[in-house]
Amino acid sequence: MSEYDARGKINRALLVCVHDYTTLTGLPAVEDNATELRRALTATDLFTADEVELCRPAEPWELGQALKAAADEARGLLLVHFSGHGRVGSDGGDLQLMVGASVPRQSHTTVSWQDMVLSCLDNARAERIVIVLECCYAGNADGAFHSLRKPVSLLMAAQPNRRIFSGDEPAGGSLFTRAVVEVLERGIPGRRFVAFEDLVRELRTRLADERTPMGDVWEPRSAKQNTLDDVILSFATPEARLPTPPRVRLRRWFNRHIRARMRLLLALCTVLALTAATLVTVHALRPPPDCPPALELRLLTAPEAEPTLRQAAFGYEMSELNTRPLHGEDDLPAGCRRAQITVYSAAKDQVDQGFAAADRWQGQAQGTGKDLQDAKGTDPLYRPGPQPDLWVPESTADYEEARRGMPPTGSPATLHNTGPVAYSPLVVGIPATERLADVEPVGASWQELLTGTDSAHRDLRLLRPSPVLSGTGLLHTIGLYLANDGSHIDASGAPDPALAESAEQRLSAPGSQYAGSTELLCSLRPDAAGGTPGSGRAARSAPLVSEKSLADFNLGHAIGGCPALGSPPPPGDRFAAYYPRNVPALDHPLIRVDWHGAGDAAPRQAAADRFADWLRAPDGGQRVLTAHGYRAVPGKDGTVPAPAANSPLRSSRANTDLDAPVIPFTAGADQVARVLDGYDRAQKSSRLLILMDASTSMADGGKLPVALGAAGRVLEMVGDRHTYGLWTFPDRAHPGDPAAVRRAVPLGTAAPAPGKAALDRIAKGGADALVEHGAAMEEALTVAVREMKKSAVSNQAIVLIMDEDDGGPGRAAGVERTLTALLKRQPAVPVLTLVMGRSGCDTFVLQGLAGASKGQCVPGGPQAPDLLAGLVASVGTAGREDR
Repeated sequence: MSEYDARGKINRALLVCVHDYTTLTGLPAVEDNATELRRALTATDLFTADEVELCRPAEPWELGQALKAAADEARGLLLVHFSGHGRVGSDGGDLQLMVGASVPRQSHTTVSWQDMVLSCLDNARAERIVIVLECCYAGNADGAFHSLRKPVSLLMAAQPNRRIFSGDEPAGGSLFTRAVVEVLERGIPGRRFVAFEDLVRELRTRLADERTPMGDVWEPRSAKQNTLDDVILSFATPEARLPTPPRVRLRRWFNRHIRARMRLLLALCTVLALTAATLVTVHALRPPPDCPPALELRLLTAPEAEPTLRQAAFGYEMSELNTRPLHGEDDLPAGCRRAQITVYSAAKDQVDQGFAAADRWQGQAQGTGKDLQDAKGTDPLYRPGPQPDLWVPESTADYEEARRGMPPTGSPATLHNTGPVAYSPLVVGIPATERLADVEPVGASWQELLTGTDSAHRDLRLLRPSPVLSGTGLLHTIGLYLANDGSHIDASGAPDPALAESAEQRLSAPGSQYAGSTELLCSLRPDAAGGTPGSGRAARSAPLVSEKSLADFNLGHAIGGCPALGSPPPPGDRFAAYYPRNVPALDHPLIRVDWHGAGDAAPRQAAADRFADWLRAPDGGQRVLTAHGYRAVPGKDGTVPAPAANSPLRSSRANTDLDAPVIPFTAGADQVARVLDGYDRAQKSSRLLILMDASTSMADGGKLPVALGAAGRVLEMVGDRHTYGLWTFPDRAHPGDPAAVRRAVPLGTAAPAPGKAALDRIAKGGADALVEHGAAMEEALTVAVREMKKSAVSNQAIVLIMDEDDGGPGRAAGVERTLTALLKRQPAVPVLTLVMGRSGCDTFVLQGLAGASKGQCVPGGPQAPDLLAGLVASVGTAGREDR
């Protein structure tokens, strides 16, 4: 990654520190932040003393004036730091920065993060912008942040929905700012400077042991927009500092002594000409009125569709339809955005839980209660996120299932299905080297596909996304159950239980389901490091996915957690698309969500309708959607536009067929429910053991919150037929025994509440709840596997959540051999591993563990909890074990 060095350029640093409040609790620690930061910033060559401005605003206009001045003057680096109170709306959005005279719930006394701060910075002339937010709910700032056009790096003091100031902090600089100052002044060993990413990493390490006033782990967050550079923030270093380059000294001398005189001379030369021209063109040169804040629409969708819909939303915001004056609404100046759209995503089950708990989702806006979670632990504001105005699920089946989970009366949310905006037929990916004999790629029934892939023919493993977590998985299940013989699905048919059980037995399990089709295909991407084409895991697999995701895989596009390849994979590592007859396509309906009691319901509905019309317009949203591999919806005249010229589906390497028909969804709501009931009945009882690393290394680098979140997501997958246990290792009571484990929740527990309570105790205890001696993974896992092998249950698995194996140096001989032998013994116990350490899954031990147990390994990251949940969801499935 390249670094951006702003030395010698015209830089500005605006330090906004508000400690004295009229109506809010004072923050004495913040008073010294400004002077401490000024000293740290001017200690090296980056900022001079006259380039750092201190601001302690009492009124919003004072902050706006200072912000505009800094944005107008900076040409190199513009750094903006805010320390003070912050507030958010009831939906977690609309972050407000509080100045001295701010009054809660009086927006004219506060500073809007989105409407004032970001709008001002988006017009700045600086080459790079760095923003540091140190306020309560700072982590909620990155939603609107992604609409910026400037290259901006954002550092947020904590994760979303967290308070960081209690008002009781002592004077002398706040905890977060003291950590920032220390890094900027002292530097980092082995580094010649401190860049933005260096600062973020150091802050996460230094604050990992700290707690917020809410009792949560303190985890700073960062985000970037429109930049790949790493901005240098300090040239401090523990080693000998390099001298300032001559070019920097020359540029700084020029700026101080020559630039001002040149500006004065240029101004004098142009005054006479401008004066004469101004008298004639005063009206033409009058600046246009300022744009009022745009109406924000929040769009919720599935993770697979989020990147495309984000591009479509940006296209709409800049479109003529959203920026031209409309009849009856001439108060908006031409060129101003009428609406802005925030796109975010969540797994299918999380969306269902959110709409089922819509009263809590709407939450505190009407004063209905203080607790965001119910007895089941549902927290819609945290997951899926803010209340949506629009929802684009993968298919109408997802919409019907969400409606089924909502209470029949009393829900504050009303869902309106406005119809599809894009299609993607469902396909079965057959390895290009294993095309099916006597089976047509287009129009074959599911029976023919099942026969062509069985052990007597191509012997392929059928892999499907989880119907519980994925709309693609649900619709594939509907096709398997209701269109097995290729007949048309009508609104009255019911799945045959024997057929459902037979279909489920053909699917590979356990550990074969994923949270979505993109993550499934990501797991099948061939290793670029070696192997001949067609020799990898994908060569024996047949994924049940969508046409769009399969085309992305075949063309080497970014998919799921896998980055884009430099070129498409070799032909032998691609899949050929087979289209089952009369299986409905993903239709991506646009659902308008109306919330009871909303004061701006009418303008929101009008804005949503305009966006819907644009999405379906051939020269509007359809151009964006088809360019990303979707099929178009019919226009107003009934004709279906051809895919865009740059559509992935037009490439011969995509191995798809544009002549394959798009089958509309015709099943009824009751049929969707009966299919899911049939899926549930086809499942077998199962047993799950969560084995979690509780050594102190888990507290480093923010690993513990990710691990606890992943374990909590696993507990959400515990169903009626699941029992589980939660063990941690090492055991504090037996420090000398590497095989000792602590049985926090006994194996065989059915209710998820004890597991969630145990995880909460670890989260609240933080580093104090962890054990100081190292975690011997192989010894603890041997105990767990031996315990699981005592049962004859065929569907069981171990979920191993770990940092690194600390038992290697002093490990007794034969431990690894004993563990391998146990794993190979029947019944099978797959080990699903989430690795938080730096090496991830790329170690010989973990790869061997996955192979010996027929399990999977998931590296830590933002998508790890959902990916792990998809694997756990398959533990109770009726399918055969992976070969």
